[in-house]
Amino acid sequence: MSYAIYPSLVDQTVVITGGGSGIGAAIVEAFATQGARVFFLDIAETDSKALAERLSECKHRPVFHQCDLRDIAAIERVFTAICAEAGMIDVLVNNAANDDRHPFGSITPAYWDERIAVNLRHQFFCAQYAASGMKSAGKGVILNLGSISWHTALPNLSIYMTAKAGIEGLTRGLARELGVFGIRVNAIVPGAVRTPRQMKLWQSPESEAKLIADQCLPERVEPEHVARMVLFLASDDGSRCSGREYFVDAGWYGASS
Repeated sequence: MSYAIYPSLVDQTVVITGGGSGIGAAIVEAFATQGARVFFLDIAETDSKALAERLSECKHRPVFHQCDLRDIAAIERVFTAICAEAGMIDVLVNNAANDDRHPFGSITPAYWDERIAVNLRHQFFCAQYAASGMKSAGKGVILNLGSISWHTALPNLSIYMTAKAGIEGLTRGLARELGVFGIRVNAIVPGAVRTPRQMKLWQSPESEAKLIADQCLPERVEPEHVARMVLFLASDDGSRCSGREYFVDAGWYGASS
């Protein structure tokens, strides 16, 4: 399969959170192979270093920063370091998340706060730090990764779905706040993406068959399909797209019996 090349992404400074594995790793690879300068944040050191090494022959070798996104001070340190090295950030991709299951009755206030920090809070503060340079330049792109989960009401994910619904509201709010500075903000909503983590959670002949039946397209969504939407929205080709949600879910409506 042939994919588009975006000249407008060459030499652009791109920051990706949660870039060490899964969808995030596919996004890192997609930008790196377009010739962008990629910096990615993750807590998984082994996977992240291996990814950077695998992509070392790209025009710009991706740079890994270990960062716990629950720590706002750590986020500020990493963004300060990136800007000191690369100047302004052209594109921010807020990808990091964790969809651990949590039965409703066992949720504590401390667990609630920790899950919101993992899945929502950092998107706002990463956007805040990235936008300062974008405002001065009069341009920039912020892309927030949401989730199909709250659209289909999946079980045992109430906090995660609350956070992911909030991301779409955050996207609308930031698009309005930052549009006057020429900054575009959009949300990307992946469906059931075939990452190693998701395959461990869900893989069985029965679950695969039902998932395919629930989608309009009878084909699995791969991480690279999400990454391709990210590239389009980050590029000049998406220059009039802002404040919206873009689904990459093969038309998953959960409608089969």
